[in-house]
Amino acid sequence: MKLTILGCYSATPRTFTNPTSQVLEINNHIFLIDCGEGTQVELRRNKIKFSRIQHIFISHLHGDHFFGLIGLVSTFRMLNRDTPLHIHGPKGIKEAITLQLKLSNSWTDYPLYFHELTNTESEVVFEDDKVIVSTIPLQHRIYCNGFLFKEKLGDRTLLINEVENYEIDRAYYRSIKKGKDVILENGTVISNEKLTMPPKPAKSYAYCSDTKYDEAKITLIKNTTVLYHESTFLESHNHLCTRTGHSSAIEAATIAKKANVGALILGHYSTRYENIEMFKEEAKTVFDKVEIADDGKVFEY
Repeated sequence: MKLTILGCYSATPRTFTNPTSQVLEINNHIFLIDCGEGTQVELRRNKIKFSRIQHIFISHLHGDHFFGLIGLVSTFRMLNRDTPLHIHGPKGIKEAITLQLKLSNSWTDYPLYFHELTNTESEVVFEDDKVIVSTIPLQHRIYCNGFLFKEKLGDRTLLINEVENYEIDRAYYRSIKKGKDVILENGTVISNEKLTMPPKPAKSYAYCSDTKYDEAKITLIKNTTVLYHESTFLESHNHLCTRTGHSSAIEAATIAKKANVGALILGHYSTRYENIEMFKEEAKTVFDKVEIADDGKVFEY
């Protein structure tokens, strides 16, 4: 599992920082999460192939999280994309994007699908045989969701020497990897545990975009491998959290601790602060396994 931070600062873009956008590579999928201004440039800078992005997840309709989307959709057209693109986001995102496409006469030549979200309860928004993605309802000034990405358990690993010792035909290998026992021609049953090892543990990633402190999401993100949680403010400005619908570094760390996550990544820093290391210092007073996001930074788990 690999996470590339394209942008992780709040509010307006600067010459040296970008608003929110990131790419998650999980189980052979590449998912784009939020799409602030500058996302296209950062995708190129980080050598991420546009063509491999099939699904985009937008948390909410504040500009620093989706104003880069129309440019990316248009660029896909200029690159002669022909594969479908799926955009998952709040109700209204289809109108916002299609109006701009209409007025600029820039309709896509590739299939463009919008999956608009209105549910205030967690729901599955994407699933295949490898990954499942569900929403994490958040408490912001407007309708907002985070997203939970979970690998599905893979097949069990064959102990090839054991399989060959029993002279088991290769035709049975697939079912053995799926967990089936084997019955030999003489009627002997060989338990699957003798022939395989358990699959690698499934990994998970929880993305919590703009939100005030809210313990309701803890059950949804319990025991996730990695949690990205917004931390707009330090404690010196905690009084702004509730009014703006944001969290402090300590509040993010508190959520991480109560959810027993494997690691916490902080982001969405207010640009009023000169040193983002202060966010890590404050969070570590509550939760030890803390990392700080920064534009261009890559995390692998």
